[in-house]
Amino acid sequence: MLSERMNEALNYQANRELYSSYLYLSMSYYFKSIGFGGFASWMRVQAGEELVHTMKLLDYVAASGGKAKMLAVEAPQHSWESPQQAFAHVWEHERAVTRMIHDLVAVAESESDAITREFLQWYVDEQVEEEESSDGVLKRVLAAGNDPKALRAADEELGKRGFKFPRGFQMFPL
Repeated sequence: MLSERMNEALNYQANRELYSSYLYLSMSYYFKSIGFGGFASWMRVQAGEELVHTMKLLDYVAASGGKAKMLAVEAPQHSWESPQQAFAHVWEHERAVTRMIHDLVAVAESESDAITREFLQWYVDEQVEEEESSDGVLKRVLAAGNDPKALRAADEELGKRGFKFPRGFQMFPL
């Protein structure tokens, strides 16, 4: 059974993951509006991943005897000055999420909740990947600069990204 503090912390993190999904979906529509379909697709995949992160947390809360809650999600930013600024926002956002995950791990440790601590290791590992990915994409877009041909090449490359559900995750469990 989850402690009340752990339950609330997990629900809050689920809310932050859902906000991340909203943010990336907002970025997807921003890129679509300025003619970068590949960047839009990359962000849409990112939004899907964050939605899975949300559900995975809430599923864990419910399965652990806690109370999963859908908390209000604020509206995300909806425009940026440039593709470079948007991808810099992604990188900064992922670093902030990493800090939140580490804070969540600290709560599990302070609550002596080894089971939740073990569950959260997936998120710790995932954030390493998220930071590496966002850093690489930001470097790619920054290298393109304002060169239309280079930006189109980056857009095409990023548009090839696909979505893959995490092992063991079921979108529609029986």
